[in-house]
Amino acid sequence: MTTTDVPQPGSHTPRLRSLPPLSLYIHIPWCLKKCPYCDFNSHAVRGEDPVPEDAYVSALIRDLESALPNIWGRQLTSVFFGGGTPSMFSATSIEKILVAVRALLPLEPTAEITLEANPGTFEAQKFADFRTAGINRLSIGIQSFNPQHLQALGRVHNDHEAHKAIAIAQKHFNNINLDLMYALPGQDVAEAKKDIETACSLGVEHISAYHLTLEPNTLFYRYPPALPDDEQSAEMQHIIEQTMNAHHYQHYETSAFAQPGRFSQHNYNYWLFGDYLGIGAGAHSKISFENKIIRQMRYKQPKEYLATTAKISVTSAASVQTQHTLTQADRSFEFMMNALRLTDGFEIALFQERTGLPINTILSQLDQAQQRGLLHRSDLHIAPTQTGRHFLNDLLQIFLPETGSSRIDD
Repeated sequence: MTTTDVPQPGSHTPRLRSLPPLSLYIHIPWCLKKCPYCDFNSHAVRGEDPVPEDAYVSALIRDLESALPNIWGRQLTSVFFGGGTPSMFSATSIEKILVAVRALLPLEPTAEITLEANPGTFEAQKFADFRTAGINRLSIGIQSFNPQHLQALGRVHNDHEAHKAIAIAQKHFNNINLDLMYALPGQDVAEAKKDIETACSLGVEHISAYHLTLEPNTLFYRYPPALPDDEQSAEMQHIIEQTMNAHHYQHYETSAFAQPGRFSQHNYNYWLFGDYLGIGAGAHSKISFENKIIRQMRYKQPKEYLATTAKISVTSAASVQTQHTLTQADRSFEFMMNALRLTDGFEIALFQERTGLPINTILSQLDQAQQRGLLHRSDLHIAPTQTGRHFLNDLLQIFLPETGSSRIDD
């Protein structure tokens, strides 16, 4: 395991008076097909190399057991199965994982337990069984309701299958998110509007609308498709926000809209610089202690993850490939990078509670952001302005440490 736990010379180590809420992220890296825009740690299933489902479930449980010393006595507020396509796994496997989670960690009675699913994996009985297994929130990767755009995105489902999947989901779940994308290859403003109107008309509790970006290490990055220009993209964003508002969805985070009381608990914890333990191939963790905050990453390749996790009985941290301790500059920047994604911003007291640092640590940056019209600030509260929300990267750049190399994404 690679570690970079380097002390900060000449500086007082900030201490946390209390630990933030803790979430659990479980990564299942396989999918039916790798989409050309996807830069997640996902791996298409090949017929000659079937998914080692049982072995992977056992590895996840060993991984969780090995992580317990870092989170003793802490309660989970949410669980999220991400991927890849976690719904490729059987309900029996998901239930086995959740049984282990409940046996090893206290889980809040009202904890949100989300499973990501794609329309190409929907079977009515299977999703009824997921509900029985303990999943209480479903996140469905629709991306578009337009068959041409789905084809351009390399999706394995069509528009009819998208509608069918949502109908099946609504029979078994009362907390559903739809993932949509806009600024797609060949998409015009009217088509983006139709997609979002269709999503709103279905009455789901949560909608995430992401601007397509060309990420390194993707097929689209190597062979860029023709995309809408900045003016068209901005108009699409404006129409999406207007349409969501007209259907009474609250725009609570850069790309997230929810019916009242239906914010994503798991993601909201991320935005407020909460803690999360990530298990599974390539999963990331952020874990706070009284005197330090660490980030970890598990081994990324599934075969390597399975091999190293098998050694956990010998080395308790076998599944962790890299670990580093956040510097003070990291703490303040990462807090702002997350919290400023929230439309309503954050209470100033939370900055010190989650970072251990006084707010005057970033006073000059706050002044600059306010002078540029990117922030609202009072004695108790900080929030991005509408301009700050629309030019979020410009706002976050102000808080970027001079020697830092942290990545800023939408």
